[in-house]
Amino acid sequence: MELTEARQKFIETWGKLGSEWGINRTMAQIHALLLLSPEALTTEEIMESLSISRGNANMTLRDLMGWGLIEKQHRAGERKEYFLADKDVWNIARQVAAERRKRELDPVIKVLDELSKVKGDEKDPEFATFSKSVHDINKLAKNVDKTLETMLKAEENWFWGSIFKMFK
Repeated sequence: MELTEARQKFIETWGKLGSEWGINRTMAQIHALLLLSPEALTTEEIMESLSISRGNANMTLRDLMGWGLIEKQHRAGERKEYFLADKDVWNIARQVAAERRKRELDPVIKVLDELSKVKGDEKDPEFATFSKSVHDINKLAKNVDKTLETMLKAEENWFWGSIFKMFK
């Protein structure tokens, strides 16, 4: 397999994975393209490489910047904007984890905390089942949150070393 074909396969695969993880397919493909690019790319270069519209490219690039996965660069004397992805996969993993935590886990924990305060008769089977389910899910969500917090603060070698120790 030649490099051009391999790059295209990686971009397509990253796009499919992204959509399975709840991220827009184009967003994942642009991210993959920028990951593989040794130089920052312009919007036009991204549009041409992925055969996408300007509107789609602009909106997706804004989303990627919002997630903290890419940065915009300006070059002296040029009006074009250039985009560059962080190539450090540990930084990428932490950034995605932080964003998913903020967008998904934090709101769930907030609702579960509220639902944990519902009062009722413990002898009522419906209330008892509701209360136990909410409590157990809340406990799990908070444990996931603690794990993410550890990951976000940790250095890569320490984190993986501590995870692997748990499975020995």
